[in-house]
Amino acid sequence: MRRIRFAEISIFVVNRIFNWRFFISDLTRKSKIAKKIINKLLFEKDDVVIIPNTITINQKVESEPTEFLPTDVMKEVIKQCDDIVIMDTCLCRTSNKCEDYPQDIGCIFLGPTSKKIPRTIGHTATVEEALAHIDKADAAGLSHLIGRNKIDSVWMNARPDEGLLTICHCCPCCCLWKVVPHLEEEISSKVTKLDGVNVKFHEEKCKKCLKCAKENVCMFDALTVKDRVVSINYDNCLGCGLCTHVCKFDALTIEYSDKSINNVINRMYNLIEE
Repeated sequence: MRRIRFAEISIFVVNRIFNWRFFISDLTRKSKIAKKIINKLLFEKDDVVIIPNTITINQKVESEPTEFLPTDVMKEVIKQCDDIVIMDTCLCRTSNKCEDYPQDIGCIFLGPTSKKIPRTIGHTATVEEALAHIDKADAAGLSHLIGRNKIDSVWMNARPDEGLLTICHCCPCCCLWKVVPHLEEEISSKVTKLDGVNVKFHEEKCKKCLKCAKENVCMFDALTVKDRVVSINYDNCLGCGLCTHVCKFDALTIEYSDKSINNVINRMYNLIEE
């Protein structure tokens, strides 16, 4: 009889408690004790950066001497890694039984700890395969995040967590990180916008179709509607770009510059090396 692995038990548990994630996150705001325990177990030393979907880019601010797309942040980190594992499915979308986005586009894990991920849930990949996976996720309309995420080392029982970097491909309906607005500020501040990325709302172009609001595309509660007028809370916006993907009138656009991208690449790679 095949031995059941820890990760398989974790997947079973996550599939059944996935819809409790907002309740658990709300506890970090309601109880200092709960915040301390949840932070210690799931978010300690996290450092996560949101990367917008390249295909949703409406305008690019050019810079010298090199031009980058936001997804190049992830690709440059991948190119520097020897240890790469791609999950066979997305745990969030399978747990939520997603019908709008592909369930087979899973996370990419980088770093020496990825060797400890059971091959029953993921497979070893080459740099070329991982780069193609990023493009596939982009084409599917997913935004991304990259960084250290303790939750992943916990549910896969992969240690040390310092040697594991996650690249996640997020949809607006299922992503775990929709919990960010529910988390206590000290924890939620560990998830940040890519420097140089800005989403803008152009009211004069808005046709008030409210598709951006009706479809609940914003993962971070940055979009609101009052009297059929859309507005953006720029303090909440983390620049995922998903709202620009559904707007057909260029009323929502995303702009970026690459002035700080090299710093982010070095910061992410250093997280694996710590």
